[in-house]
Amino acid sequence: MRKPRDFDADLKALEDKARGLKTRKVRQLGALVIATGADTLSADELAGALIVLAETKEAGKREAWARRGAAFFQSRSRRNASATDRNVDGAPAQPGAAQPAPGRKGTV
Repeated sequence: MRKPRDFDADLKALEDKARGLKTRKVRQLGALVIATGADTLSADELAGALIVLAETKEAGKREAWARRGAAFFQSRSRRNASATDRNVDGAPAQPGAAQPAPGRKGTV
């Protein structure tokens, strides 16, 4: 006879995983804001800029922003190639994920 499946435990595990993923996403977004220097903007300025970006439908502008973002990450990865070896917060480095700027704490 098969052991009955514990749906409550499965649901709790999924909720914990979803919470962890959301936390990681928030931290990565915070690290991205810091890495780009956007942490010098007020919350209102940053929110307004993000709203304009999200509302923009022009493919040319979006492609240009994507190229500029890719160039930012590529230049940053070359600059911080040795920094990945000294991962201070213990989280594994994610390809394409923003890393906190050296000397600054990447908390949100």
